[in-house]
Amino acid sequence: MPRITESLSPIVAYHNTIGLCTMEGRGFMFPVDTAFDQNGNIYTINRGHKADPRTIRITKYNIDSEFFGTFLSYGKKDGQLLTPSAIAIDKNNNIYTCDELTSAVTIFDSNGKFMNKWGDKGNGKADLDGPTSILIDKNEDVYISDQYNHRIQKFTNEGEFLLSFGSYGNNNSQLNLPWGITIDNNNNIFVANWRNNRIEKFSDDGKFISQFGSYGNKEGELNRPSSVVVDNKGHIYVADWGNERIQIYNNKGIFITQLRGQATISKWAQEFLDSNLEEASARSKANLKPSIGQFNNDPHEESSHIEEFFWGPTSVKIHEDKLFVTESNRHRVQIYNILS
Repeated sequence: MPRITESLSPIVAYHNTIGLCTMEGRGFMFPVDTAFDQNGNIYTINRGHKADPRTIRITKYNIDSEFFGTFLSYGKKDGQLLTPSAIAIDKNNNIYTCDELTSAVTIFDSNGKFMNKWGDKGNGKADLDGPTSILIDKNEDVYISDQYNHRIQKFTNEGEFLLSFGSYGNNNSQLNLPWGITIDNNNNIFVANWRNNRIEKFSDDGKFISQFGSYGNKEGELNRPSSVVVDNKGHIYVADWGNERIQIYNNKGIFITQLRGQATISKWAQEFLDSNLEEASARSKANLKPSIGQFNNDPHEESSHIEEFFWGPTSVKIHEDKLFVTESNRHRVQIYNILS
């Protein structure tokens, strides 16, 4: 990996890790996104696998690792999803989810009770095809990253179409399989332009402002960015999925530093090991941090062998001055304090 450039003052500091790979109940199975309600509860949506429908669920918990249950099930009926891809929560604690396969937006209350469903699959005005990210602005309008239509769509929270922007291509303002989206304090929309390996910035009515990033694995370069978020100081955090890292930029898109991951064992995992002594014994003998040199600078090989590193970072979110990184391949969320 390239040399890490440290900023003069640290931007973040590791806080803790939450997660455990489980087929059902407390834990995750291929989590892809995380959201927060007004009461401090955290919701992580699990993509799971259709071979075992139990794995497709939303896990509810808090920052102290208290577990409050799961909801959601696999299927095509109301309140069910086939391929969960994103989650967002409005000011009334209603939970919005996207299904990449059916292209539907399904809404639940904070207890997981089905409330509403909207969205049609297609490529016409207001249609969706493979939605991969969802955000709700201060007016309760809903933005969706419309992946295969290469655009961002804006709706009311009842699903009424408002506008769309972006088109297929590689020029400024054009998108190619957009994934994560976020909004900053000035109502600018940032898009993780996945196939184009860059971040696009638009006004909230879809006017192109700027972009940064290019393909590669050097500092500031991107390989299939999957998510983006902006803090109160304008720092931009990007889940550089293909490079297995989080990159941090200033408000002009200039690289500051990067994170590879610092995970410690989660409370859930420790409790599992405490009650499963054979598993604990096997873990105690494992080399959890082998020499990085043996992996020929391949980020995927490094992350798959070194437990503390990010492996499959799909989502970055900020809540109450903390950065939450959802890791799909290690079934966990790494949490960092954003320093003042």
